[in-house]
Amino acid sequence: MSEGVRTRTDGSESPLSTAYDTALLDLDGVVYAGGAAIEHAVDSLAAARSGGMRLAYVTNNALRTPEAVAGHLTELGIPAEAGDVITSAQAVARLIADELPSGSRVLVVGGEGLRVALRERGLVPVDSADDDPAAVVQGYGGPDMPWSRLMEASYAVRRGVPWFASNRDLTIPGARGIAPGNGAAVEVVRIATGGEPRVAGKPLPPMHRETVLRTGARRPLVVGDRLDTDIEGAYAGGVDSLLVLTGVTTPAVLLAAEPRHRPTYVAEDLRGLLEPQPVVSPAGEGFACGGWTASADGGELALEGDGRPVDGLRALCAVAWTAAGEGSCGLEAGKALDRLGLRTLG
Repeated sequence: MSEGVRTRTDGSESPLSTAYDTALLDLDGVVYAGGAAIEHAVDSLAAARSGGMRLAYVTNNALRTPEAVAGHLTELGIPAEAGDVITSAQAVARLIADELPSGSRVLVVGGEGLRVALRERGLVPVDSADDDPAAVVQGYGGPDMPWSRLMEASYAVRRGVPWFASNRDLTIPGARGIAPGNGAAVEVVRIATGGEPRVAGKPLPPMHRETVLRTGARRPLVVGDRLDTDIEGAYAGGVDSLLVLTGVTTPAVLLAAEPRHRPTYVAEDLRGLLEPQPVVSPAGEGFACGGWTASADGGELALEGDGRPVDGLRALCAVAWTAAGEGSCGLEAGKALDRLGLRTLG
């Protein structure tokens, strides 16, 4: 990873699938959305795997067990085993088990994945604040999670029971669009109690530790669709990252990214794993990439040339991030993104 403040994406002469030994792949918005495989995901992952890259699936979603996730991936045509899946449920269960003795009761607000992870650590899931829990833990519980679960968590937290959360993702991508995530439910309990949970999931260190322990990756590449979890987590862990534009991050949001949210590489989808990454080079007062030259014209980003839209986006990122330095770019990008046809991509 480049030192200092990142002002442009990196180039790679080799395909990323050969430059890195392990891909740490987010799931929602990267591999699938709403249960269906994202276009090009299945073929791209098969090619990366056949070329020798290990695939590990790292998700903040704590709803399902690793076995269930692996089964779903296999049904989609992506052969996977439970050991290939790392969840925020596993990370938060380890975090709790490090502080509580085996056999401690934990009030669970979430799904089966969270309960299984707690049992694996010798902890006992319970459902009521009156069950004398030693901790409360929240994880995404699916669209049918009853409001009463949030009430039980609030009762316990207000009594002073230590509170943990698998993640604070406010949104989750689905087949019909963007929906509230676990972070939205965490906010409900926070508002009701005035408390603050200890969080395990991306981008925080407990999730990175869990991933390293379970994969043993020596040169990992984090692949994700979210700047505030996947990319920030890679930044915090000191590893390289690839942002794919198939989930929640739009090109406009990427251009405005602050340093900890700037990925090493950018691709439209998982085909980016199989390709060398073009160099973004200084060109006059701007930057050039793949036939495009980007610059700042007054308060706007400007773009000239022709080529692949994602190359134009890479050039625009270099201009925007250089102008922003350690802050967030305020240059107007609408016209440049319209020219690339990327304003709403993601």
